[in-house]
Amino acid sequence: MPITSSSDGPGVAVVTIDYPPVNAFPAQGWFELADAVRSAGRDQSNRTVVVRAENRGFCAGVDIKEIQRNPGHQNLIDHNRGCAEVFSAVYDCQVPVISAVHGFCLGGGIGIAGNSDVVIASDDATFGLPEVDRGALGAATHLARLVPQHLMRALFFTASTITAQQLHHHGSVYRVVPRDELDDAALEVARDIAAKDGRVLRAAKEALNGIDLQNVHRSYRYEQGFTFELNLSGASDEIRDRFEDDLAKQRADAQKKG
Repeated sequence: MPITSSSDGPGVAVVTIDYPPVNAFPAQGWFELADAVRSAGRDQSNRTVVVRAENRGFCAGVDIKEIQRNPGHQNLIDHNRGCAEVFSAVYDCQVPVISAVHGFCLGGGIGIAGNSDVVIASDDATFGLPEVDRGALGAATHLARLVPQHLMRALFFTASTITAQQLHHHGSVYRVVPRDELDDAALEVARDIAAKDGRVLRAAKEALNGIDLQNVHRSYRYEQGFTFELNLSGASDEIRDRFEDDLAKQRADAQKKG
């Protein structure tokens, strides 16, 4: 199963992402992840939720190939609504959400991590939004929760990545650990949180969201409007086609060298 849920001791729910090889999400996957996080939060026996992933990285964002395979705009609409559902599910989860990030955290991965309450990362983790290079916009709302405003803009316009160590410096990544210690580190923090009274944790989560300076739901949906505009203009298809051509060329070059 691509999205699975389990328990790791009293009060700790674990939701695992598994879309090999890079955790690029199909449209339906976003909705399934949102359902899993919401379900874990509604369970009164849970006091925290850990979102983790298998494979080469935490999340590579949307499955661009799926969008290109489906003519018209319905698949794009499904992806956009699905992303909004996941980001909202994480932010509005009734208990604190911990993201355990390894490898690359791109696109939708930034939305998950940026809306989490705690981020634990492996020392090989990098974070970024390649949206400008893919003919789309979105998740600047969530990147702005991880880095200061001007750095967010530089990263967004250049489609550059930032390391876990740099985010730790900014305070948005709580701990950076070796890759093979990531799950244990995330669960250690989860158990520390889960040792608290669940009634207080649920009230605290709602209170902290209530005093947040940014309306993340409205902000992200505003960004998505420009993604639809770029797609309706045809610009996004042209850019995605070039991206696919570049990937094909890179594979061909790699085969020649091999």
